[in-house]
Amino acid sequence: MALGIMKDYGSYTDQQLVTLLKDRDDSAFTEIYERYWSVLYIHARRLLHDDDLAQDTVHDVFATLWKKAADLQLTTSLNSYLYRTVKNAILNDIRHERVAANYLADLKRFYQEGATSTDELVHLKELQALIEQEIQNLPEEMRKVFEMSRKRHLSNAEIALELNKSELTVKNQIKRAKDILRDRLDLPSLLILLLLKP
Repeated sequence: MALGIMKDYGSYTDQQLVTLLKDRDDSAFTEIYERYWSVLYIHARRLLHDDDLAQDTVHDVFATLWKKAADLQLTTSLNSYLYRTVKNAILNDIRHERVAANYLADLKRFYQEGATSTDELVHLKELQALIEQEIQNLPEEMRKVFEMSRKRHLSNAEIALELNKSELTVKNQIKRAKDILRDRLDLPSLLILLLLKP
């Protein structure tokens, strides 16, 4: 059939694209990428509240999709599969990239002798309070940019427009704020972002 030689990949259904992808059709992969990158990025950013981490996560998901294309077996729609893969990738980062271990190590600082029965939720709140305190200690302009990004969930472009700054300046201030918080709190950036109060 002419499916393999048709040129208008944009007219293909997801199922047709997956069939071609399994045959290592790079044009089918490109169409899937263009069709889903933006929505997956928004999904990842909503979970992470971080532009760079969201971009890296989605990039890794697509790289894995291409690498494992020949063995791809979908039991759901492509849309559902990609959304679930992004979510699982974020959970795996937390699980496997020392975040969980560092988090548990930090919680030990809150335990006193004989206080091992204290509810973990209390310590989560204490850790969140420490993060909030360090955010307030950031330089004023940097704190404002960081809170607009992490709490109001504005994009770099929206922040730049509102504060009359360049997007590069906004991006650099957010990165510097994350570096300062990570160093002061001795916590991974991802964990700090996940624990931020809305």
